[in-house]
Amino acid sequence: MSLSFKDFANKPWVLTVLGPLLLWAGWPVHPAPAPLLLLVGLVPLLRLAQVLRAQGASGGRFWRWTYLYLLLWNVLTTYWVAYSTVGGGIAANVLNAALQSLPLLAFWHTRRLAGRAVGYLSFVVYWLAFEQLHLTWDLSWPWLTLGNAFAMVPGWVQWYEYTGQLGGSLWVLLTNLALFRTLFGSASVAPDQVSAPKSQSPATRWLLPAAAVAVPLLVSYLIGSRWQEKGPAAEVVVVQPNIDPFEEKFEGGARYITPLQQRERMIQLTEQTVTPQTKLVLWPETSLEEVHFENNLPLNPDVQRIRQLLLQHPGLRLMSGMTSVAEYPSKEAASPTARFRDDLGYYDVFNAALHVDGASGPLQVYHKSKLVPGVEKVPGWLNSALGTINLGGVVGSYGSQEYRAVFRSASAATDSSLRVAPVICYESVYSDYVSEYVRRGATLIGIITNDGWWSDSPGYKQHLTYGRLRAIETRRDIARAANTGVSAFVNQRGDIVQQLGWWVPGASRYTVHLNDELTFFTRYGELLGHAAQILAVLLLGLLVVRRFAK
Repeated sequence: MSLSFKDFANKPWVLTVLGPLLLWAGWPVHPAPAPLLLLVGLVPLLRLAQVLRAQGASGGRFWRWTYLYLLLWNVLTTYWVAYSTVGGGIAANVLNAALQSLPLLAFWHTRRLAGRAVGYLSFVVYWLAFEQLHLTWDLSWPWLTLGNAFAMVPGWVQWYEYTGQLGGSLWVLLTNLALFRTLFGSASVAPDQVSAPKSQSPATRWLLPAAAVAVPLLVSYLIGSRWQEKGPAAEVVVVQPNIDPFEEKFEGGARYITPLQQRERMIQLTEQTVTPQTKLVLWPETSLEEVHFENNLPLNPDVQRIRQLLLQHPGLRLMSGMTSVAEYPSKEAASPTARFRDDLGYYDVFNAALHVDGASGPLQVYHKSKLVPGVEKVPGWLNSALGTINLGGVVGSYGSQEYRAVFRSASAATDSSLRVAPVICYESVYSDYVSEYVRRGATLIGIITNDGWWSDSPGYKQHLTYGRLRAIETRRDIARAANTGVSAFVNQRGDIVQQLGWWVPGASRYTVHLNDELTFFTRYGELLGHAAQILAVLLLGLLVVRRFAK
């Protein structure tokens, strides 16, 4: 007996496997036109809810199928987290899928209690509200924010300068809803029908999903085709030392390279690449690995050696990742993340960025503040549950700071238009967070990272491409220095204009543009996310009223 499309579309297990496969196939680093699959990847999820509702399923049964759907998507897309630690990778995928299931469970109950129209509205609202929450709270892991999916095709989403990445999420959600209505609006799974008017012809019914796909693409083309690089030019160098984080970077590795040898490798690569026109050099995250006490930085041997390098190149500045320590005079003065040791007293350890302003200018330090959950920041109640998840950078419990620093030169002889945003590793995934640097005056985004933890996997490639979206949102050039995996330059349209290879040492030089104008998104931030959170609260309030009214 042959099976029809409708037979497959009525089977929960088919829908639960098909949806994650579509989402994975549309996700970076699959090239165009694969991201179009994101615009249909949630249709199986909506159909799954429709079928289960027709079968009289409970909320618990819906949650089990939904959780499996989300878990498969997480594993297919971010399995590489386990390349660092297997247990941590499993925990990250299992927990994130559980968190993602919460807005869908709320959608299920809202659909049941508030009807079809409000129910499908809540599907969009709850998901956007969750993504906004996932950008800000302690368990933040926004890697699978739907708007990130278009990082391989920046030409499709030039309007991110107005909406940010959540605009892409809204596009995915609305297009999937429109397509779901067209495909299954008259499906025979009563009572949950989403019927289109019977008078509509098939061509008319397909008009809405076609417009949902085409209009954003057309708008993006119109914006992108008119965009010109803005701001004065500046020559920048990024260094990729390619030090294996497992075998070479840290003491105890099989091919351990001392911090002095690591530093000299980066100096050699720098010397080989800079020219008299070079204004800035970027070294990767944790390039200066030995602990650097912040109250004594000017006398630190690493800093003094960098000063010697810069003395040979007047007008040159250098930004490097480092591990730093800040000591506190008393318990009362210590931060909430401070540790205690008898020989040090109260102190914080930071994954930091150091800015050396020429041979004699002031030193500036920024502390990484979007900390990797399970590695650099773990809520106390999750310590035992998560263990150690290694997602790049350094491992432990780290301090942070409340504001975004922008590295400027204090020298009148140095180009004042070159103001660098020190974005460390995981921070580059956060759109509004990166925009805060720009609101504070940054004209160039400098991303420093160590993506070698993830081996040769989609992980480092996804991390690179996500940065392209930050370029569009802020209309800033990006200079990206990775220990390995990979270093690159990105222009204000989100195009990768130059990059180094995977797992090779090297340095790259490029002339960036220093735009100082603010985009709509940079000025106003995640308006879509905040609006969705307000609507979500109202919808949940309606849900409570309907629940007790019955």
